[in-house]
Amino acid sequence: MTQEPLLHIRDLVLDIKVFEGTVHVLNGINLALHRGVVMGIVGETGCGKTLTGLSASRLVATPPGHYPRGEIWFDGQNLMALPEAEMLKLRGRRISMIFQDPATNLNPVFRISEQMVDVALHVAEVAGDPALLGRFLSSAGRRQAARRRAIELLEHVGIADATRRIDGYPHEFSGGMRQRVLIAMALLGRPQLLIADEPTTALDVSVQAQILNLLDALQRRLKLTYLFISHDLGVIRYICDRVALIYRGKIVEEDSTERVFTAPREEYTRNLLAAMPIPDPDLSPFRS
Repeated sequence: MTQEPLLHIRDLVLDIKVFEGTVHVLNGINLALHRGVVMGIVGETGCGKTLTGLSASRLVATPPGHYPRGEIWFDGQNLMALPEAEMLKLRGRRISMIFQDPATNLNPVFRISEQMVDVALHVAEVAGDPALLGRFLSSAGRRQAARRRAIELLEHVGIADATRRIDGYPHEFSGGMRQRVLIAMALLGRPQLLIADEPTTALDVSVQAQILNLLDALQRRLKLTYLFISHDLGVIRYICDRVALIYRGKIVEEDSTERVFTAPREEYTRNLLAAMPIPDPDLSPFRS
């Protein structure tokens, strides 16, 4: 018997009203993501990658967004039919998101400890799952449990001396360390699905490699399911099991990473792969 996908997007259409009229952003997205799989979404700027990820957790504001048709099934529930109060119980707890730029997603005036503890308490309270932090604890006890959980996750993502560093401010962390904090924050609710929206774009190449290795190790250790959004084909090929290519708001090709990169079926996929720069040693200014 075939296992049902953890996330199944069916014929999803998204329009956004702007001053000049209506923009058709997503034009019938169909995507099935199974448990434990890393699915990459790739395409050129403006193709609808990020809005597909935001739609999967119902984070697109409506209005100005409007979904004329489509369904988003997550673990047997149609998210499009859920009221916002029920979505609040899912976000952060069962579906979590890592955003692109840690500099704009961490509040510079609050310590890391305050931000992580508040997120942990919010997820436990809204999700109605006190077991996340321990049952029958006082308010002070829950804050202490949330802090212990935050320190544990900071250690998991490779931040040394987390017990001390957790009380630092975001500006006291490097870009790579801030991204590790965002990853730890996304894991506070023990989610089933993690949506990563270009989590390495703002980092230099060496730090990018560290974050990718970290995400890969976390996925294997915690048996997470990823929806990994990127415009970087090299990143997608490294970390993803399957790839979906979006063009003008529609998936034009979806298959295993190996097959897409070695034997693409669609002309758009072939053109996109052909646009990747290939280093030519004969053209290097450092050749002898």
